[in-house]
Amino acid sequence: MKTDVVIIGGGPSGLLLSQLLNKAGVETIILERSSREHVLSRIRAGVLEWGTVDLLQEAGVDERLRREGIPHDGCYLADEDQMIHIDFHGLTNKRSMVYGQTEVTKDLYAAQDRQGTPILHGVEDVVINDPKSDAPYVTCILDGTPTRIDCRYVAGCDGFHGVSRKTIPETVREEFERVYPFGWLGILSETPPANDELIYCHSDRGFALCSMRNENLSRYYIQVPLTDKPENWSDDEFWAELKRRMPAQSVETLVTGPSIEKSIAPLRSFVTEPMSWGRLFLVGDAAHIVPPTGAKGLNLAASDVFYLKEGLIDAIVNGDSTKLDAYSDRALARIWKAMRFSWEMTTMLHQFDGEDSFAPQMRKATLDHLARSESARRDLAENYIGLPY
Repeated sequence: MKTDVVIIGGGPSGLLLSQLLNKAGVETIILERSSREHVLSRIRAGVLEWGTVDLLQEAGVDERLRREGIPHDGCYLADEDQMIHIDFHGLTNKRSMVYGQTEVTKDLYAAQDRQGTPILHGVEDVVINDPKSDAPYVTCILDGTPTRIDCRYVAGCDGFHGVSRKTIPETVREEFERVYPFGWLGILSETPPANDELIYCHSDRGFALCSMRNENLSRYYIQVPLTDKPENWSDDEFWAELKRRMPAQSVETLVTGPSIEKSIAPLRSFVTEPMSWGRLFLVGDAAHIVPPTGAKGLNLAASDVFYLKEGLIDAIVNGDSTKLDAYSDRALARIWKAMRFSWEMTTMLHQFDGEDSFAPQMRKATLDHLARSESARRDLAENYIGLPY
């Protein structure tokens, strides 16, 4: 087989990159280890920056998003019973959109199917060969048969545990990481949300988040030790603990019900540099992980896609590699700002084991400053709705 770009990973970043390249006349082949059913079963984030919404529009996959997504003009930060409203639209004239990552992936699969893009599932033993040459190629096992795909470029959209980042030699890449000593226990329930906007809750018992996927599908989280297991928490125990961490006025509007999914997500901040090596380019979780507190995971992957599709289209269609050569630097400049924001939100809202008495006072002072300062709220809003590409 032969194509312009081999994309390793059939999640939303790989599918979006492929969709944008195909619309510009660039051929792609997508390689995915898992089945399509497994990819679509993953429960992931659901808050989109408006820049991500615009990119999905450019890709021609925003029709259902515009119809079913829930625009959000703000969110709340709660310190015990104090509710601090961050008015995104009033402060920045922009908003975010609540629309599940699974739904984005469904829309992208449908668009790719319409275009006839080869999406190969069940691919094993992927190896990226000669990425430093002008003629890289990818080998893999497809349906039990050794397969070779010649290409001009390789995009690694295969996540933190994928082969793409590991292809870059350890002597070349530098990794930066902070692992947080807690996780988020999350449940999904077919209940109306507790509020029409997200509520980030700080309390003496730990962090909690009241979120949603649609008007009758809610997502809730509580901070738990990494030693906890989902099966050790009954639904009743989860709801009781969530209520202890929510402001009283929101508890009154909380509708509980059976969970349809329950899991614990560990939190980490991670960045690898550089994000390119020869004709191999890393995208999304293959290059960086953010704690979900700032709602940046999928959105950072989307900004990577924006920079990479510009570079690849210029190089392949116009013969100009200037933007492609600058891809890593352009992407990392935005990534580190989002890392700072996500780290700041995580530090402000969570309790840390073994911390001194100074730390909780700083959290309360930060939240009180946000309550009293419009400029502080504007800075948070600008980062939350997404910095410009």
